Amino acid sequence: MVGGVEEHLTVGRVAELSGVSVRTLHHYDEIGLVRPSTRTAAGYRAYSAGDVERLREVLAYRRLGFGLREIADLVDDPATDAVAHLRRLRGLLQEQRDRADAMVTAIDKELEARAMGIRTTPEDQLKVFGAQLYEAIGFAYPATRRTEPRIAARIWDALGDARTVLNVGAGTGSYEPPDREVTAVEPSAVMRAQRPAGAAPCVAASAERLPFADQSFDAAMAVSTVHHWPDPVAGLREMRRVARRVVVFTYDASTTGWLQRFWLTRDYLPEFADLLTGWPSLADMTSAIDGHAEPVLIPWDCADGFFEAHWRRPEAYLDEQVRRAVSVWTRVGPQAEQRAVDSLRDDLFSGRWAERNRDLVALDAAEMGLRLLVA
Repeated sequence: MVGGVEEHLTVGRVAELSGVSVRTLHHYDEIGLVRPSTRTAAGYRAYSAGDVERLREVLAYRRLGFGLREIADLVDDPATDAVAHLRRLRGLLQEQRDRADAMVTAIDKELEARAMGIRTTPEDQLKVFGAQLYEAIGFAYPATRRTEPRIAARIWDALGDARTVLNVGAGTGSYEPPDREVTAVEPSAVMRAQRPAGAAPCVAASAERLPFADQSFDAAMAVSTVHHWPDPVAGLREMRRVARRVVVFTYDASTTGWLQRFWLTRDYLPEFADLLTGWPSLADMTSAIDGHAEPVLIPWDCADGFFEAHWRRPEAYLDEQVRRAVSVWTRVGPQAEQRAVDSLRDDLFSGRWAERNRDLVALDAAEMGLRLLVA
């Protein structure tokens, strides 16, 4: 700001600073991806601070390999602010760095072997540089958020005899039934890009505005996603509109003392309560689909790494990869996260955690507020 008036950068200056051509900036303007706020007296494009911030996000996603249409979906997401974009970009860049580091390690091993006169077999070369490497160092979400078969059985049983299923907020495709005709809906381009080959066709749309006619599907399902929706009740009503049966795996934060039932929120992360301010009650959610709620216990060795999954394996929360696959940690912010992790580490080392939670060790499954809504 100069004298209370916002300064703007010319298109030439923006091109010089960003390392992209003026022609590219013109193209972004023409397709509506980054439109400068004003023009100079000579008629040249001029960029405000907000325009530059958006351009930075566009260029970062572009250099990570995203297409322009996917980038438009990402930067236009009303639920994601500048800080959330920076955290997401940081995570993606870390993952890219980890992949590069793993490739360097693999190459070093190959060079060492050749220096000793050892030539690896074609099979070993493909194992080192091919799909197995990327499976081992893939994105945090698919690496830790896998389908838990015991919870999946509950969800699939609740679908009844439905043959056509809409999966709303589908993410990377966990819990999609393999023996039914599934259509997925996922607004996040990051998540859509991580869906495996052969996964159900995926539509870019939000839960609150499903692009389907009334009663288009035998059933609609939503798994661990409702808490991300700007308007959960509207999204649930949309599911009821487009399907004859609705199955939702979600969380109940309306029971008295709900924050105390999980040691992580009780003793280390009270900020979790702030994340659910304004969250609809269980009664509101069941009413939206005209259904009922059933409790879902979490097995002690749950394969799906959602927030409560490691209730009997506290050391898992010390793992950065485990935390990055759960939105709670990003939403509470780095200071709360670091404080919680440090306190938990200290309590595990001193034995204080074990003393406080000794009754959990004998449990094979725990009630942590997870619910299956069925209509």
